[in-house]
Amino acid sequence: MPQRAPITAADLSRFLGTPVVGGSGAAARVAADLVVVDITDDSRSVSTGHAYLALPGSHHHGLDFEAEAAEAGAVVAISDRPSAALPTLVVGDPRAVSGPLSAWFHGCPSHAMRVFGVTGTNGKTSAAHFLEAGLAAAGESSGLISGVAIRGAGLDLRPVRTTPEAPMLQHTLGRFFRGGATACAMEVSSHAIDQGRIDGVRFRTVAFTNLGHDHLDYHHTMEEYYRVKASLFTSARADTAVVSVDDPHGRRLAAESEPPTWTCSVRDVGADVYAEDIVCDGTGSRFTARTPLGAVPIHLRVLGPHQVPNALVALTGLLADDIDPLAAAEGISRLSRVPGRCEPVHAGQSFTALVDYMHNEPGQRALLPYLRSMATGRLILVIGATGGRDRTKRRPLGRTAASFADLVIVTDESPEDEDPAALRAEVLAGAREAAVVRARETAGVEVMEEPDRGQALALAVAVAGPGDVVVVAGRGSEVSRRYGPLRDDFDDRARLLQAILGSSAKNPGQRSA
Repeated sequence: MPQRAPITAADLSRFLGTPVVGGSGAAARVAADLVVVDITDDSRSVSTGHAYLALPGSHHHGLDFEAEAAEAGAVVAISDRPSAALPTLVVGDPRAVSGPLSAWFHGCPSHAMRVFGVTGTNGKTSAAHFLEAGLAAAGESSGLISGVAIRGAGLDLRPVRTTPEAPMLQHTLGRFFRGGATACAMEVSSHAIDQGRIDGVRFRTVAFTNLGHDHLDYHHTMEEYYRVKASLFTSARADTAVVSVDDPHGRRLAAESEPPTWTCSVRDVGADVYAEDIVCDGTGSRFTARTPLGAVPIHLRVLGPHQVPNALVALTGLLADDIDPLAAAEGISRLSRVPGRCEPVHAGQSFTALVDYMHNEPGQRALLPYLRSMATGRLILVIGATGGRDRTKRRPLGRTAASFADLVIVTDESPEDEDPAALRAEVLAGAREAAVVRARETAGVEVMEEPDRGQALALAVAVAGPGDVVVVAGRGSEVSRRYGPLRDDFDDRARLLQAILGSSAKNPGQRSA
């Protein structure tokens, strides 16, 4: 790959069509000649030679941290008003230019690689991981950008959000390409689409998993939520589309999608790719994918029937890009773990213990019947709600949990800026509604409240016995929580393992042979 000439603030000025301002005219001219080594929107990651993209936000403006950025070595700011600390490129909407500018700065890496984007309410993470596995089995050097991992071409990072802000996204794609990657699988959140984080990315294929009730704190209505997702499926953004038609929104999107579109389904034999002979058990799932290229057998090692449509979306995306179907299926079948997605925690205990990210009612309904069927004893569910998110889903979370589980322990997740007790109260209200209904029909369900999440996990483990299934839901692979201004480290998987080992030490008879 030929070496690019250094990019200066004057080059950024020409791209944006706005002059460098701030200080004396001479100072601005000197600043324009300074070399820019990267672009960042986070003042904490600024180092010498960076352009600081100061974005307006809901709580702070990027220029609130201009002094820190200048002290760290930023040479120029890009914002909607002049900085008092840095020469500035003033633009009307810095977020709108963030994607195109970052893509240009890094040489438009998505145009040189095959980028597969996955969007939808549930299943994005798993489908992206299946895509990465299928690409690797087909001999591709691929990168992954998901809500749980950013890796490839020597990079291995813990993500801050599902889809990075545009400067970080384009920096990562550029690193992938320069490191020899030929493809990338990435999650695309609705927030990322709406906020322009993916502007400047050219997708080889965009894929849709499903759409369910979530994120209405941001999108307000399901129609608005759908329209944001659907705006990814344009010829201006992607060469090809893949749409699961197993829900009404998918069927609508398949009809409205602009690029050539492949459909897939676990129910509709009229889809381009569909699954049949599906068998799910405690070891994974087996099915046959019927494709235009013939039958493709797949044996998933990850748990849960909800992974079948996710794997099918990934397989269809790979087929749409002419990847050998048997190689793709081999890679998908080889994947043994998606962090925090129905992830087992083993310590020799006599019961099954799992951590899963299910944090909305559609996700619960996709997984809880399967978990119920796995339990020859009781289904014990630890659940809560994260603060600052869609309030309308909290009571349904509790109601659905108590509709399937035998014991529901309501605890804190990450309250953020909300009252933890009020969050728990909403989930508890839904759980108790379902408990009243079940008391009339069956032996009933027990609903408990334990604010301390560590104690809630210990309680679930302490009462679990042979044949039971313990599920810690809501946080998946997240490793920190926030209570107002305070943040602490908390990994459900590590703490569940700790609880099991501690309980087994106190009650050695509980451990299986």
